[in-house]
Amino acid sequence: MKTHRLHLAVLLILLAVTVWLAADPVLSQSIDRTQTPNIANAGIAKSLAQEVGTGRGDWQTPESSAFIIARDPFRAIRRGRQLFQRKFLRAQDQGPLAGPDGSGDINTNLALGAGLVDSCAGCHGRPRGAAGFGGDVVTRPDSRDAPHLFGLGLKEMLADEITWDLRAIRAQAVADARSSHHPVSKPLVSKGINYGSISANSEGTVDTSQVKGVDPDLRVRPFFLHGGTVSMREFVVGALQNEMGLQAVDPDLMAAHNGGRIVTPSGMVLDGSLDQIEGPPTDNPAADSDGDGVVNEIPTSLVDYFEFYLLNYFKPASYQQTNETTKGRAIFQQVGCAQCHISDLQINQDRRVADLETVYDPVNGIFNNLFATATPFFNETDDHLGFPTLKRPKLGSFLVKNIFTDFKRHDLGPNFYERNYDGILRTEFLTIPLWSVGSTAPYGHDGRSINLAEVIFRHGGEAQAALDAFSSLSANDKTRVFAFLNSLVLFAPENRWSKRSGLRAALRFCHCNLGRTLARCFFPRPTGHWEDGPVVDVRSLADRLSG
Repeated sequence: MKTHRLHLAVLLILLAVTVWLAADPVLSQSIDRTQTPNIANAGIAKSLAQEVGTGRGDWQTPESSAFIIARDPFRAIRRGRQLFQRKFLRAQDQGPLAGPDGSGDINTNLALGAGLVDSCAGCHGRPRGAAGFGGDVVTRPDSRDAPHLFGLGLKEMLADEITWDLRAIRAQAVADARSSHHPVSKPLVSKGINYGSISANSEGTVDTSQVKGVDPDLRVRPFFLHGGTVSMREFVVGALQNEMGLQAVDPDLMAAHNGGRIVTPSGMVLDGSLDQIEGPPTDNPAADSDGDGVVNEIPTSLVDYFEFYLLNYFKPASYQQTNETTKGRAIFQQVGCAQCHISDLQINQDRRVADLETVYDPVNGIFNNLFATATPFFNETDDHLGFPTLKRPKLGSFLVKNIFTDFKRHDLGPNFYERNYDGILRTEFLTIPLWSVGSTAPYGHDGRSINLAEVIFRHGGEAQAALDAFSSLSANDKTRVFAFLNSLVLFAPENRWSKRSGLRAALRFCHCNLGRTLARCFFPRPTGHWEDGPVVDVRSLADRLSG
């Protein structure tokens, strides 16, 4: 029996490689080839209706988002990527701009300046095929550049854990003040980051005047440069409406917005009794929230895939490390840059199902000299219902390296100040993670700084001392710092090699076949699956590989 299983496993692996070579990768913005067939057979294999499947469903509803995320998470990631890069059509009710005709009071509705695209990759598409950067919108008079989305799930988890730590400190201060009948002050420190202090008195009220870098409610909001949004799910639903004119149906966000507590399919806890959660256009699939005659434009299942994809999206890469980059990193710390740009931060409960570590490797990496190693982070459980096994995240700890942020707002001086349409001047911004800075020029929230030197010398305010120290460096030491920063890079997912991609020598630099972004190749099932677990059938395997 074991020999039979092994032989079947070999046949299935061969089939996987065959289908993989025949399937076209999803690159940058992508057409739906069921709507736009072409001789090259390029584009997404499944129609939008097929990707919607049977809706959200549950773990026992095949082809539902709940079923696929729980039992075949890497297929869910792949589907999320296809949706992210899909070019939505007017027939699917993409557009128009916010409001009936794109006009209105932009002082109160910034979405009027958001622009209109037909794909998420229209704003987040560089490097090619990545959930990267590249867009620009006029939601402020001086515009905002769209940031990359690499490592977005890691940012959400870190910010959420910091929030819970800070709020636990606040609760302890209140409890201590009540029990001692005296005022109590406690430092607000999480993951080595100091957010000032909080004081409580015996009546249970708190003084937040000494809280630094975060709102008085102690919620760290990691999305948007001013720190305005709690979760990826809110980010996705808001972007679909404001940038693409697509209204999502989301009962989760609506419940949290109305004060409830929910856990999303990606494991994010949203509690409307503690936080102000942005509401979705609707939670009713039969409602026409924008009055255009079309309902259920983005079903809940698609929001689930978007969120799960971004939770598990690759973190940036480390390019070639040399003596110069090592010295540059040390100098970066010595001059004080690392006081805000903290290199490594620990996640206590990692909700992802895998990690991908991408590094410079001229031996194994054949394109851009980048090579990726995948590590699964899930447990398998057979619930004996005749379905594929459940694959749930291990929720272990994970050290996020080279992120270089403190998740705090800082005043960096008037060179970074931003005008708003309502006349208010924004003076504080979140510390931008530097783990991509070698790939993402131009710099600044407005894209006005053309290179690393210009954006560094633009600093002032709270960073003045670090700028003065950097300015006093020798030309050689400045060059070393630039070399270090330039080694923190993004990458095109299909253009870096993985241990699971295979066929390296045969494919070489062929543009048509290089580095398929196939989640099952980058994130394989754990060793021993074929021998110890149920063998999936040929039809379902081929279906997964084709989209």
